[in-house]
Amino acid sequence: MNIESIRVRNFKALREVRLDNLPPYCVFVGRNGTGKTTLFRVFAFLKCCLSKNVRVALNAEGGRNGLREVLSRGHADEDLEIEIQFRLDIAGTNRLVTYRVEIGEAPGRGPIVKKEILRYKRGRYGSPFHFIDFTEGEGYAINNEEEFDKPDTELTREYQKLDSPDTLAIKGLGQFERFKAASAFRQLIENWHISDFHIQSARGDKEESDAEHLSSSGDNLPSVARHLYEQHPDLFASIKRRMQERVPGISDIEVTVTEDGRLLMRYRDGAFKEPFIDRNVSDGTIKMFAYLVLLADPKPHPVLCVEEPENQLYPELMGVLAEEFLQYAERGGQVFVSTHSPDFLNAVPLASIYWLEKDAGETVIHRAAEAPALVRLVDAGDLPGQLWHQGLFNSKALSNA
Repeated sequence: MNIESIRVRNFKALREVRLDNLPPYCVFVGRNGTGKTTLFRVFAFLKCCLSKNVRVALNAEGGRNGLREVLSRGHADEDLEIEIQFRLDIAGTNRLVTYRVEIGEAPGRGPIVKKEILRYKRGRYGSPFHFIDFTEGEGYAINNEEEFDKPDTELTREYQKLDSPDTLAIKGLGQFERFKAASAFRQLIENWHISDFHIQSARGDKEESDAEHLSSSGDNLPSVARHLYEQHPDLFASIKRRMQERVPGISDIEVTVTEDGRLLMRYRDGAFKEPFIDRNVSDGTIKMFAYLVLLADPKPHPVLCVEEPENQLYPELMGVLAEEFLQYAERGGQVFVSTHSPDFLNAVPLASIYWLEKDAGETVIHRAAEAPALVRLVDAGDLPGQLWHQGLFNSKALSNA
């Protein structure tokens, strides 16, 4: 269930951004401050809106100023809008579903969800039909949306009033299977992974848990590694083999249980008899292992967002890591990566690359495959990373190419 398009309006530097026909693997480049992190924060913001509420999500993004700090500069009197389109099988037909949310300020009430709509076409022709339509905390949802043989007048509208107008309707409706599209979209958001990996969080002994998926910070790395070792030994063996091939000296990786029942990662260097605990292992070794664990997940996240994976890693690892992300996308998880690394970009198809620029303080996003000059250069044998290093992912430079 890949995201096909994203439209963001009035979110910090993203004054008006739309990405259409998104591929399963998307890589974003741009100078510092062009908006790469802001684009990724849209995913985190929407996930927080769902798990908490709009007020909490705005405070997480804008601090005490909340909505005022999140809205684009000079447009504080306008609403924030996010629109996502994805495909879903409904009643045996693959349909393009659109979810749109508008968030603004209500006098005396603070930030609220002004409008929330989920729509798609029931038939081949005609306008999309609203299956969820809420305004300021009140609205309806169609609870027999799969009964396509019924005329619109016979569809059952279930009217509801939310507990608070700063709560998303899909938060409650998405819990019920009868609201099929809402349930699917809620699961999509709940299960997407926004990596915020911290080396220090991954180090040291950890409480034993039944974690199957790596957390955003990586603080449950030993638990997930142990789960893979016990439940998916072939996958764990593959991870160890790739670590041995890519990190000099690593001959084995194990998860041990301490006397007080805690988990500890230990790495064995072939030159030494005793393995090292992870506190004595390089940042790059731990990070590479964490990425391989994340990308080997037997159940890929529907959306995976990773910022600048090159940090703490050797440049020669970038090509193989880029290919690991591509393989993850081919297994069914849509991948969004930001990078500054030419070595990483050299291993990425041009059709997957986007570059960001600032124009009058606002982010503009371009698709590399839609720039004829870049296409000609790549077809002639140039690599994308080399072109990025030469400064050619730039509208002005390309106009003179």
